[in-house]
Amino acid sequence: MSTFQYNALTSDGRVMKGTIEAASHDDANELLKKMHLVVNSIDKAAIAKPKTSIGRNEFLLFNQQLASITKAGIPLEKGLRELSHDVSSHSMRNLINDIASDLEAGTSIEQAFEKRQKRFPPLYGRILKAGVETGRLSEMLTSLNRHLEMANQTRRIIFEAISYPLVVFVLASIIVTGMFLFVIPQFATTLSEMTDGGKLPSITLVFFTLAQNVIPFWTTLGIVLVVIIILSKLLATTSGGRIFKESLLLYLPVLGRVYHSSVLSRMAEAMAILVAAGTDMPETLRLASGTTGSEILIYESDKIAKQIEQGTTILEAGHLCKMIPNLFLYSIQLGTQRNELQDNLYSLGQMYNEQAGYGQSRLQAVLFPLMIIFVGIFLMLAILSMFVPMISIITSLSSAG
Repeated sequence: MSTFQYNALTSDGRVMKGTIEAASHDDANELLKKMHLVVNSIDKAAIAKPKTSIGRNEFLLFNQQLASITKAGIPLEKGLRELSHDVSSHSMRNLINDIASDLEAGTSIEQAFEKRQKRFPPLYGRILKAGVETGRLSEMLTSLNRHLEMANQTRRIIFEAISYPLVVFVLASIIVTGMFLFVIPQFATTLSEMTDGGKLPSITLVFFTLAQNVIPFWTTLGIVLVVIIILSKLLATTSGGRIFKESLLLYLPVLGRVYHSSVLSRMAEAMAILVAAGTDMPETLRLASGTTGSEILIYESDKIAKQIEQGTTILEAGHLCKMIPNLFLYSIQLGTQRNELQDNLYSLGQMYNEQAGYGQSRLQAVLFPLMIIFVGIFLMLAILSMFVPMISIITSLSSAG
């Protein structure tokens, strides 16, 4: 398949430019004619450089503006055209115009964004599809904004909590490395002579060993970090790999709870919107889980949906789920029986949102002191390892005198 650039006229005489994929020049021409376009010119497109994803802040602003457009009732393709005029980034402006061109040519919103999936967060096209199909696109995008803002706040808390102690740790590492390379070897010779080859304290021997291997240690640590980064990138390319990464994240103290509560809050809010739009429960579960970006939730929700379609109750279908708690499922079942499902889902969303906020506060309160304590203990041990044997020697000399 090749990509062709075209210039054509719509049925109302408006000029349309864009790209289309086809096996040949003639096939591309036929596809454009089937879209009821009058082709002026069509040429093979130059090979474009690989596109990079848009930044978090840029995407958050785009999503907020898109939510405002849909809330105002403006047609999506027209709204995107207007939105592109207010974007300062040239690449972002071209991206929005390309999406608008696809929508005007009859491409579905999900396909238009899936074609550019490397530029947008995973499953963004599916979120938009769910919103369009239910007529609740504005609510879905607003809910996504809350989820993104909470995720950004969590990242900011982590960054603020570790930035100062990390700077201290880096400076301490430079100082300690200098000590290991230039000072401690001198201490080793001096202390060995002063003890006449006697046995030194264990902590001192440990730091002497570190001093002898400081270069290999930092080299090994660097290699390990590079390997971890590469493995993380590779895991993100497959569904199984993303599930594995997400499982590891869920096991992290505090941070795992914040993530878990955040995605459950987003799913509950999305389900409430879908239920209000009259979507049946199996489809509600599938679409709502897709809006969270959680591979585990998507897998478990699809499994529950299939069992519901076979006549199983939601509570029975989800009793083995690890990501979706029984309270979540019980509240849905109870809401269905009492005809209060939408209210129950909104209450669940609010409850998990509050839990995520509480977890963020704990993260902020705990992470910073822990980092400072870790740095302090490391430096204290390094100093003690040098002074303990000297104190022992001085004490023994005083006793002999």
